[in-house]
Amino acid sequence: MRILIADDDPLTRLLLDNALTDAGYEVNTAADGFEAWEALRRDDAPPLAILDWMMPGLAGVDVCRKVRLEGETPYVYIIMLTGRTETRYVVQGMEAGADDYVSKPFDEQELQVRVRAGRRIVDLQEALRTQATRDALTAVWNRRAILEVLQRELSRAARAADPVGVVMADVDRFKAINDAHGHLVGDAVLREAARRMSAAVRPYDALGRYGGEEFLIVLPGCDPAQTLGAAERIRACVSQAPVLTPAGPIPVTVSLGVATAFGPGRSVDGLIRLADEALYRAKAGGRNRVGLAAGPEALAIGPAA
Repeated sequence: MRILIADDDPLTRLLLDNALTDAGYEVNTAADGFEAWEALRRDDAPPLAILDWMMPGLAGVDVCRKVRLEGETPYVYIIMLTGRTETRYVVQGMEAGADDYVSKPFDEQELQVRVRAGRRIVDLQEALRTQATRDALTAVWNRRAILEVLQRELSRAARAADPVGVVMADVDRFKAINDAHGHLVGDAVLREAARRMSAAVRPYDALGRYGGEEFLIVLPGCDPAQTLGAAERIRACVSQAPVLTPAGPIPVTVSLGVATAFGPGRSVDGLIRLADEALYRAKAGGRNRVGLAAGPEALAIGPAA
């Protein structure tokens, strides 16, 4: 687990760094409150932070208060490091949003115990977040979470005047697989299809199970040509080899519909509707194809199943 240490005293930072590194933690450091605040604002912020109460520019208690006001997720567990151990200061720190405190000069054994307690809370928070946002069968984003991702990307793209690509993918003839081999085999097919789709997209793209055998892929920064190319890669990756199941190898393909939003004015529902219409076009064209959104260029391409 990564831990942020923020303290303006170089010796204290060094002692904390050594103690936590020796315990197996990955440590990031900040020399003042502003550095700490910037580190905790990033998408990849450490899940646990140890903040010195008194720092130049921005005190640790103020950093804590700003983090809580932002309401960022996932949750950051904050331990205040302070020489002020009187009850009123402890209460002030907790009211600012701190989870725990360690007195200065710190005792290494006490530090390790409090960090382990924080780690248990962080792990529990992550487990709950995963349960709330991940599809239980395929481990990709669930419907609610992928729609939230799409809304965020559309809002961001509108501000930056960037495109957003959307792909709706549907496992071909999935009902026939379930009817012929049972739901356990069908589940295995969905898990492997999701795994292959995940392998075909970029790390910062988002894949979610929209419902049943349908999946929604969000492609930030992708124009129509790039979205079409991504969909074709996904199609080829899924169909590259039969899926090995308890019932034996089963050929699996997907049909896909693509749509792209530019700038403001495109809603989540509207974009999904276009992708869904393009998916229907791919199905009608013979399956195992990529369909384009309605317009003069509308068509379905790819090898027929």
